[in-house]
Amino acid sequence: MKILFVCTGNTCRSPMAEALLKNKLPEVEVQSAGIFAGYNQRANDKTVQVLKEHNIDIDHKSQPVTIPLLTWADVVLTMTSQHKQSLIMDFPNQQEKYYTLKEFVLDSDKRVWDELKKAYADLEEKRLQIKQQNSKLPEYELEILTEQLLQEDIATIRSLEASLINYDISDPFGGSLTIYQNTLKELDQYIDLLIQKIKQ
Repeated sequence: MKILFVCTGNTCRSPMAEALLKNKLPEVEVQSAGIFAGYNQRANDKTVQVLKEHNIDIDHKSQPVTIPLLTWADVVLTMTSQHKQSLIMDFPNQQEKYYTLKEFVLDSDKRVWDELKKAYADLEEKRLQIKQQNSKLPEYELEILTEQLLQEDIATIRSLEASLINYDISDPFGGSLTIYQNTLKELDQYIDLLIQKIKQ
């Protein structure tokens, strides 16, 4: 199984998850990337330090999420629901692979996510139809009209999003060493569950 971990900048959470999984299950193919990552940035110093405390060395270079990376992966595990939603909006063709790490290992909330995927797709389709049918309108009038006509759909999406369990791995960025240690501890627990699932 080829696994891609995704966070924001690919310098804290996703490199931690990648390093933990490689350390515990060396035979698995794993990479990490960031929604807003640049290329070739080192892992955050505190990330390196907390992994070293667990005797895990990391030689990491950041990379952004790309279509070739998403195509390579069998499953894409994000650190937060927001990361997952960004991927669904930006790369909709691969969305059957997207899960938050917690969602993937805990298997709850599947129905809500399925409804949300459909709601996002329907919203985009309706938005396109409105644009096509009202292409003569000035841009700002079109925006107001689109917002009015899609109010109900947006409310449905908000309500579905609000009903989701919190599947986020806490972001240590800018925090103390203790905060990084806590994030690593949280990730460690879910990586163990992930390994159980892979082995099954």
